[in-house]
Amino acid sequence: NGERMKDRVVSGKTMVCGLIGDPVEHSMSPVMHNAAFEKIGLDYVYVTFRVKPEEVGKAIEGMRALNIKGLNVTIPHKVTVLQFLDKLDHLAEKIVAVNTIVNDNGVLTGYNTDGAGLLQALLERGVEPQGKKIVILGAGGASRAISFTLADRGAHLVILNRLLELEWAKELAGRISHIFSQEVKALELSRGNLAGVLDKADILVNATSVGMSPDTEGTPVDADLLRPGLVVFDAVYNPIKTRLLGEAEKAGAITTSGLDMLVWQGALAFEKWTGQKAPAELMKEEAIKLLKKQNNE
Repeated sequence: NGERMKDRVVSGKTMVCGLIGDPVEHSMSPVMHNAAFEKIGLDYVYVTFRVKPEEVGKAIEGMRALNIKGLNVTIPHKVTVLQFLDKLDHLAEKIVAVNTIVNDNGVLTGYNTDGAGLLQALLERGVEPQGKKIVILGAGGASRAISFTLADRGAHLVILNRLLELEWAKELAGRISHIFSQEVKALELSRGNLAGVLDKADILVNATSVGMSPDTEGTPVDADLLRPGLVVFDAVYNPIKTRLLGEAEKAGAITTSGLDMLVWQGALAFEKWTGQKAPAELMKEEAIKLLKKQNNE
């Protein structure tokens, strides 16, 4: 994104935000945030920092020492970073993972805007998850953030995962059941189980990586199980329209892409760092442009 930076003057007053992770070079965050800062006329800049797992503590000390205003945290640091922060937001505490840190005069607070990003994407679509029956596929990091956020919103969940990793799903379901005192089932991700739960579901969430580029032919759900009235969200954002979302559209379902969640988790972080409303549409346009460039489209 060298073009945009040419006109911007980074001065002694410029606030720094950024991303820590390993790797970080394919991140969409710099183009989204820098475009947003520029649009609103904020003297902020967003950069990426590649941080090795054993250096996370030092990186957070550096955040304090250099007065970096905000950081996003990506794989593999979302859990390890917790021990170095001063405070955790209630959801980050439950999810036990942080993707956003705010530095308020040396006091570091951790948030998790991943699940909140999906919630915002659904609300934008006019879908309120409260009281709804939601089927979640997968039990990894994305699923954790999404499951806790939706349970916190008052949704009823069932989590499906591959047999090999069914224990993860059981552990996640157990924790949510305990914290939110509602029964959450964990089942094997099979056609029979899917057919059984989708029949009564309002919302389907794919939080697995099935269908992600280069394996764009993959889908976690057979097309004939999708129907009108179902809301289908896919956390995969490359491609923007996965096979699952394409088939859901054909079946008359309401669809939301992983790109919407990506943009909204960024927009929510932006708002926490700057106190300003994020230009989410612009952030989405920038993310789409970068994706197309990365895919040589």
